[in-house]
Amino acid sequence: MNTVTIGAASTRVRVALAALETVDRPEIWITLRGADDLLAEAAAIDAAVAGGAELPLAGLLLAVKNNVDVAGIPTTAACPGFAYLPEKDAEPVARLRAAGALVLGATNLDQFATGLVGTRSPYGAVRDSRRPDYISGGSSSGSAVAVALGLVDVAIGTDTAGSGRVPAGLQGIVGIKPTLDVVSTAGVVPACRSWDAVTIFARHLSTAELAMGAMAGGYRAWPADIRLAAPEKPRVAYPASLPALPEAWAAEFHRNIDRLKALGVEAEAIEFDAFLKAARLLYDGGLVAERYAAVGGFLEMYDGETDSQAGIDPTVEGIIRAAGKVPAHQYVSDTATLEALKQKAMAQLEGFDALLVPTTPFHPTLAEVAVDPVGVNSLMGTYTNFCNLFDLCAVAVPSGEVDGAQFGLTVVGRTFDDAVAADIARLLEATPDVPVLFAEGAAPAAANETVHPSSSVPWPVAAGAAAVPLVVVGAHRKGQPLAPQLEALGAAWAGPVRTAARYRMVSLDTVPPKPGIYRAEDGGAELVGERWLVSEAGLGAFLAALPEPMLLGSMELADGSRAVGFACDAVAAAQGDDITRYGDWLAAKDHVTQPKSVWQTLGDAALAGFSRGA
Repeated sequence: MNTVTIGAASTRVRVALAALETVDRPEIWITLRGADDLLAEAAAIDAAVAGGAELPLAGLLLAVKNNVDVAGIPTTAACPGFAYLPEKDAEPVARLRAAGALVLGATNLDQFATGLVGTRSPYGAVRDSRRPDYISGGSSSGSAVAVALGLVDVAIGTDTAGSGRVPAGLQGIVGIKPTLDVVSTAGVVPACRSWDAVTIFARHLSTAELAMGAMAGGYRAWPADIRLAAPEKPRVAYPASLPALPEAWAAEFHRNIDRLKALGVEAEAIEFDAFLKAARLLYDGGLVAERYAAVGGFLEMYDGETDSQAGIDPTVEGIIRAAGKVPAHQYVSDTATLEALKQKAMAQLEGFDALLVPTTPFHPTLAEVAVDPVGVNSLMGTYTNFCNLFDLCAVAVPSGEVDGAQFGLTVVGRTFDDAVAADIARLLEATPDVPVLFAEGAAPAAANETVHPSSSVPWPVAAGAAAVPLVVVGAHRKGQPLAPQLEALGAAWAGPVRTAARYRMVSLDTVPPKPGIYRAEDGGAELVGERWLVSEAGLGAFLAALPEPMLLGSMELADGSRAVGFACDAVAAAQGDDITRYGDWLAAKDHVTQPKSVWQTLGDAALAGFSRGA
C-alpha cells in the first residue's frame, strides 16, 4: 500500500531548492538539474500518486555520484576530459526513478573513485558537513555530504575499498554496501571491476533499506538458503587489536561493544591479521592493476603538459599509472594470496553472525591530507579495504561522537547475509541530528522518515530474494520455546496475523506443549498467529525435521491471502482438547488440561457407542 502524501515530491523539491542557496556548498555538485525540470518531474510524480500509482520512493530526492550514468547529465567521474553524455540511466538509477525517486543532481567524488578522502577532484575538495576544515571522506564525497546536510533523502555512491562506508562514517549517516553484484553495475564507470559495488546513503537505516530494496536485484541471483534475519541474540566478532585508532576512538568502540552485550548480543574478540593483510593487498600489491585496466587507456592519451586540460588529478594519475606497470604474474600471485587470506578470515568468523569494526580510524583535516595525501588515504581504508575483496556485505551506521567527530561503526556480514547485517546494525544506529537549514517542521529527512515507514520485509526480499511466508500459532511464535528453530534458518519475523474463520485448535500432548490446527467443516474461528519469512531451502529443511503429529500445508488468512501454515494429523486432532474458544494459544496454554491419551479417547468412544445401543 502506498502511504505517500499527495504533493510530497513538489514540496520536497521546493524545500531543496531553497536549502541549496542557504547551504552554499557548490563543491558537493558537478551538475545540478534546473528548477523547471525538477518541478515538472515532481508534478508528474505527484499526479501518478494521486492516480493510485504504487511508488514507494515518491517524495524522496536522490543524488547520484557522477561515475554513475544519469540520462542527460554528463558523466565525468570528476575528470572533465573524460566526460560523455549518457543516453539512458544506469540500472540502479533507473530502478530508483521507477520507484518514484527524483534525481536532484550529480555529485562530486574523488576522481575515478580513486580515494577515500574526498579531496581529489578538479571540482574542489568536498568539505565535512559540520566542520569545514575537515575532509568529507570519499570517494563518494558529494553524495554523502548532500545526505548529511538534508539536501537529498538518499544518494547513490560506489564502493571498492570503502567509498560507500568511509564518508558515511565521517558524515554521521547510514551507508549500505551490499554483497557484490546484487546491484547491477551497468552504466557505472569501473574503478576495479572485480570489486566494485553500488551503494546507498541515507540519514536513517529504514530509508536506506527502502531504497536498496528498490535498487537491487535481477543481476546476481540470491541463494535458495539466504538468511533473512539475524537471530534474536546474535553472536558478533570484533578485532582483538585496533590499529590506527586513537585512544578516545578505541574507547568509544569498546563502549559500543558493551552496549551490544547489554542488549543480549554475544560479542567476542578475534584475531584480525588476515583481514588487515588483505586490506593492504588492495593497493600495495598487484590487485591495483584493475584500476589501470579501468581508465589507464584514457590517461595514456595525455602527458604532463596536457593533463591540466583534461582536469586530471596528479595524485590519482600517479596511482593509476603505477598500476599499469604491475606485471601479470604479480596479479595472479596476489589473487592466490587473497584466496588464502579469505579462507583464514572466514574460518575466524565461523560461528559468528557478523563482524563489527570501526568505520574509520580517525577524521583528518584537509591540511593533514594535503601534507600526506597517499599516507592518510591508506590509513582511512584500514577497516574497509578487505570487505569487497572477500565478497562481504556491510552496513555503516552512526554510533556517537568522539572529540567533535562523528563516530561510525560498520557491521560486516558474509556473502548474501545483507539482511543479517542490517538487523545487527539496527541495534547500533544512533539517530542523526537534523541540520539547522530548514524552517521548523520542514526538515526533509524527518518528514520523509514518517512518510516512508520501515517495512517488515527485509530489503533482499523486496529485491527479489525468494521467501516463503510461514504462519505459526504456538511454540514457534516469537519468544516461545521453538522460535530458535526458525531463527537458526535465518527466518525473519514479519508480524502478527489471523487465520480465516475456518480452523479449530486443540492442545497436543507434546514436549514442549503445542497447539494443533485443523480445518473444520463448520464452526471454525479466527485464530491468532504470527508470520515468518523463510527461505525456500530453509523451509525444506524445516519440513524434513518436523516431528509427528505436525504437518505443513496451505492456510487461508483472515485477509483472504494464503500462506504455509501448521496443522496436525487427524489422530492428534481427535485426541486433543478443543481450545478454539480462546482464539490464541498464548491465552489458552495456561488454562488447558492435558490432552487425553489415545486409550482414554478409544474408551470414551466405546462408552458413547454403548449408550446409544450400538
